[in-house]
Amino acid sequence: MARFQLNEKIVLVTGGGSGIGAAICRATAEQGARVVVAELDANRGRQVVADLGDTAMFQQTDVTDLASVQNAVAIAAQRFGRLDVLVNCAGIGHVGSVQETEPADFDRLMAVNVRGVYHGSRAAVDQMLAQDPKGGVIINIASVAGQIGVPRRFAYCATKGAVIAMTRQLAVDYVKEGIRCNAICPGTVYSPFVEGYVERFHHDTREQTIAELHARQPIGRMGRPDEIADLTVYLASDEAGFMTGSAVVIDGAWTAT
Repeated sequence: MARFQLNEKIVLVTGGGSGIGAAICRATAEQGARVVVAELDANRGRQVVADLGDTAMFQQTDVTDLASVQNAVAIAAQRFGRLDVLVNCAGIGHVGSVQETEPADFDRLMAVNVRGVYHGSRAAVDQMLAQDPKGGVIINIASVAGQIGVPRRFAYCATKGAVIAMTRQLAVDYVKEGIRCNAICPGTVYSPFVEGYVERFHHDTREQTIAELHARQPIGRMGRPDEIADLTVYLASDEAGFMTGSAVVIDGAWTAT
């Protein structure tokens, strides 16, 4: 019997237009889900939908705006009848110690990485409790940076620690309501997210920085978006029905050393 199937489940992925988010959209669609690509960048979001075909729809979504996220969830429920899985994947990074982090930098990371997860979770929980049968799954893409100190990642570590804390709290509050909530904590994953911050913060030492990012995982390389997506499929599936409140590390042994 096939396992980890998501047949006819409705999955909404914030930040679904690129990198890990796009890989999650593809992986869940391959397992039979209907996918809502909730993405701020319309070109990227529409391209993912074009690649997936009729199994997916695009909804332009700004995770820093609660009304925008609520609208995305409402449209998904109107079109497909319910929401089974929310993946809070939208996120941004910043390189800098506390002294190198300006208030505007900190506020921006909090707005996207923390308030974005709050907005998505609030909208999803409202829908999951209202639908019949009620319940669903929330999966938050956190980071090992929420569990350890990473040099010059002051704001990023703070936000991902908050995501892990919100995950556990949501799991406790709604476990009796049929809502499971887990976090995925990747190490460094080679994606447009990483390419972007390397270009922004390490332009003059790009190749050296990429090599260092590969090497800091004892396994000898960065992760791939599809590896995170496959774990997401498991957490979204019925086979993970006993799993809630967990922060699952997938980091090539980075935090094991």
